[in-house]
Amino acid sequence: MKTIILTVIVALCIAFVLGLLLGLFKKIFAVETDPKVAAIRDILSGGNCGGCGYAGCDAFAQAVANGEASANGCIAGGSGTAKKIAEILGVDAGNSSRTVAVLACAGTCGNAKSRGEYNGIKTCAAAQQAVNGTKICAFGCIGYGDCVNVCPFGALGMGQDGLPQVDYKKCLGCGKCVKACPKRLFMLVDADKKGSIALCSNRSDNKPAIKKNCSAGCIKCGICEKKCPEQCLAVTDGIPVIDYGKCTSCGECIKACPDKVLHLIQDIVSA
Repeated sequence: MKTIILTVIVALCIAFVLGLLLGLFKKIFAVETDPKVAAIRDILSGGNCGGCGYAGCDAFAQAVANGEASANGCIAGGSGTAKKIAEILGVDAGNSSRTVAVLACAGTCGNAKSRGEYNGIKTCAAAQQAVNGTKICAFGCIGYGDCVNVCPFGALGMGQDGLPQVDYKKCLGCGKCVKACPKRLFMLVDADKKGSIALCSNRSDNKPAIKKNCSAGCIKCGICEKKCPEQCLAVTDGIPVIDYGKCTSCGECIKACPDKVLHLIQDIVSA
């Protein structure tokens, strides 16, 4: 019995000494942390989307506190987050407009013809590497939802038409879908931007094949360019490109397009 009591006493003494040593070591080797880092980190969403260019929210907060990143660098947080960070730093937030992702493809199951049955790994990246996609149109959306899987905000979902659908109430423009799409079909646009945008990425100059492979594909007819009263649209490298400094959202190019490739950005984002 005495042995047991002695063992317990010795164990408690050792634990007490170790606790004192650990507390002492923690104090001696403690690394000073900038309180601004914690304050900035608490403001961020925690999505770790990487849209700021850093590995995650912790790294971005540290970079901002160190003066290596701007207060408006958090794309997902937008102007509200930028303003709060700027208040902590005592600086001007600058311009921080909200961006959103737009899919430049209308190759739904009904519009675009399939290559056939694909029996490989059901990811867009795998299908692209194996057979250059699942549609005859080499530029079309593959439809296995790699973009959906990487979206940290739940803003993407696969529609019944075979294309990813963007929920613009949730989309924060982090850009992960842009990087995940092997066809590079997503583009980031200013949510407040107004004007036309082409929902097609087919840059082929084979007009008959475009129409045969996808009924919604741009056939490079150039009618939109001719009908634009502001001369702000030009078919460049096979895709209608708009000069938003001149575009007035008049909609003449949209009316003229025989394949309904052009749409107003404001209509897409507000849908």
